[in-house]
Amino acid sequence: MAAYVNGNGVRPGYVIKYNDKIYRVMASEHRSPGKGRAFSQVKMRNLLDGLQTEVKFRADEQVERLSLEQAKMEYLYKDPSGHCFMNCETYEQIFLDEELLKETIKFLLPNTMVQIEFYKEKPLGVALPEAVELEVTETDPPLKGATASGSGKPATLETGLVVTVPNFIEIGEKVKVSTTSGNYLERVKK
Repeated sequence: MAAYVNGNGVRPGYVIKYNDKIYRVMASEHRSPGKGRAFSQVKMRNLLDGLQTEVKFRADEQVERLSLEQAKMEYLYKDPSGHCFMNCETYEQIFLDEELLKETIKFLLPNTMVQIEFYKEKPLGVALPEAVELEVTETDPPLKGATASGSGKPATLETGLVVTVPNFIEIGEKVKVSTTSGNYLERVKK
């Protein structure tokens, strides 16, 4: 059964169906112009191709809100079939391709726990944990007397992700990285 909200009720985080495509609402701003009717200016991202768009919804317009099924899954490995994930409750395994995973691949190591969203049993995307711990595989040697302040230096992590780290970070150390911004957060204590 479909749930509908009026145009003013569309909120960030909602998953909606618009023009037979599935979108996640990124931002929504209610506007009341001096002339004419109120509307909501909505920024949204297509869950299948990742493209962003902006749409105006009238206050009296009905928008279909979808509810996605979520499954806690563990990332296992990559092979020619794709990236393998295992459902932690049923032990069922599924393979997702690079196109669906996009930027999240840079944060995935075997045994990482993620949430995978499904709509009508079709996987739509992967929700990563807030931060992941990755090992530095390549960076310049530390500078003598380097402190946490300063501009930092680039470091390549074990997944291929490149982040800017403080000058005192060395190869072999683990660092915590934000999965939303892709920025270095802190050195992981041993």
